[in-house]
Amino acid sequence: MSSPYELSDDMPVYVISVAASLSGMHPQTLRGYERVGLVTPRRTSGGGRRYSMRDILTLREIQRLSQDEGINLSGIKRILDLERELEQARLMAAELHAQMSVLRNELESTRAVAARLAELRRSQTADPAATLVPVRSSTKVTFWHKSDSDGAAE
Repeated sequence: MSSPYELSDDMPVYVISVAASLSGMHPQTLRGYERVGLVTPRRTSGGGRRYSMRDILTLREIQRLSQDEGINLSGIKRILDLERELEQARLMAAELHAQMSVLRNELESTRAVAARLAELRRSQTADPAATLVPVRSSTKVTFWHKSDSDGAAE
């Protein structure tokens, strides 16, 4: 949400009378659907029902399946449950696909490093002077020792 005044589809803001009106049903029908587990509105601290836009869309789908398709409530419940499972499976598949892509990249990188190491190893057996980490032979190391005449104040 870009503004604190925008509502997400999951925000429970509609009282039962408004939800019933928006879904084209009687409030008692909404209570019945809650009893059989077709919709689960959230509750306020006082116990009042609050419906989200997603709940209202679900209620509309329930009404369509019931009236237009002639499906009974237990069939509708099964359809809604399967649709939720399908959505979860799709999300999991997308997540696994992303992880697999990352792992493929890591594998490709690891294979490139292994190939380079194998190449260095082959060159080392051909030339024993070759090393995995090249070191310049002209490098000189100088040690500095602090002496009493190096600015030590007494």
